[in-house]
Amino acid sequence: MIDTLHELSSTIKRNKLRTALTGLAVSWGIFMLIVLLGAGNGLIHAFELSSADRALNSMRIYPGTTTKSFDGLKEGRYIQLDNSDLADTEELFDEYIINAGATIQPGSANISYQNQYVNRSLYGVHPNYIEVEDVKIVEGRFINAYDIKERRKVIVLHKKSVEILYDEQPAIGTFVNADGIAYQVVGIYEDSGSSDSNTAYIPFTTLQIIYNRGNKLSNIVFTTKNLTDEADNEAFEQAYRKAIAQNHRFDPSDDSAIWISNRMTQYLQTQEAMGLLRTAIWVIGIFTLLSGIVGVSNIMLITVKERTREFGIRKALGAKPRQILWLIIIESVAITTLFGYIGMVAGIGVTEWMDSLFGNQAIETGGVSQTVFSDPTVDISIAIQATLTLVVAGTLAGLFPARKAAHIRPVEAMKG
Repeated sequence: MIDTLHELSSTIKRNKLRTALTGLAVSWGIFMLIVLLGAGNGLIHAFELSSADRALNSMRIYPGTTTKSFDGLKEGRYIQLDNSDLADTEELFDEYIINAGATIQPGSANISYQNQYVNRSLYGVHPNYIEVEDVKIVEGRFINAYDIKERRKVIVLHKKSVEILYDEQPAIGTFVNADGIAYQVVGIYEDSGSSDSNTAYIPFTTLQIIYNRGNKLSNIVFTTKNLTDEADNEAFEQAYRKAIAQNHRFDPSDDSAIWISNRMTQYLQTQEAMGLLRTAIWVIGIFTLLSGIVGVSNIMLITVKERTREFGIRKALGAKPRQILWLIIIESVAITTLFGYIGMVAGIGVTEWMDSLFGNQAIETGGVSQTVFSDPTVDISIAIQATLTLVVAGTLAGLFPARKAAHIRPVEAMKG
């Protein structure tokens, strides 16, 4: 074994350029595969992170403006959603809706406690809001059905708001003043974004009365069931749009009259895109690996040709075919293993660098913090498997020229 290693070392030293070029092809194949997988995982993990704390089976209905004339009415009418639309949502689509609610936002308010105050957006919500959005109660509770029914003056504040208003004092059960109206603090929440820290939640019905909004609402929000694919969701959206169209006399085919934000459809479309991304990354990575394998095979062919006379002399002196075969294979294995490991380590190093530099990157879109790149790393088992695959493939690539060398006749080799 020591003699074999010594001979391998001598062969590599005599052919430094050839070995370096072969090693570069191998290292580059592994390196690019791991970096591409890491970058792709960064995008995929970001999407999974942003949707993890939000109900994917949810829809939001926003008011819009008609773009088509209908039933004697001109286009350009603003469609104002109201309580009747919420009632129809609950009654007509009971088969597909789990919980329905609405929100209303009159604007901001100065919220004060003793000598401290903050300016926050007031949001009138139903109890189902916490099921749809990334709102985590850390103390107390959220708005409940009794708050809605009795129009209670209660409020749920963000943790940052509580820290400003109360310092280290307990907040639950105390009363804050919001533009002259006293609200009892019943809950404290936090979220993973940055925009909702500027929001305070109160019961929907309470806000409608206090701010004289009548039966108007800003949007309808609900969670769905029995809608598992894009076709089901599209059919539901058409039926829902038709029902709301009857209330407000607009063309059911007018998509601009009301806007439907369907997270399930968006999720399914994104999943399809992520699947294509994964496939593309693996295809590119595999072809990169194949280039390394082809490089190893070509170098082994050149090695056999250059050492033909040497192999002939060895066979003339009594060397067996398996010994010649072993010499070629061991060189192929050594090169692919060493440089494959180097490429793997370099690729993992780059993904860790991307993680430290770009991990958990977020952008502000419409006042909402959206994670676009998170944890761009590759599972170590995948990196090892890819490296071992290249080693095995490189070995097989070296096997064919090795078999040719092992069966060459000494006389022919001496002539070469």
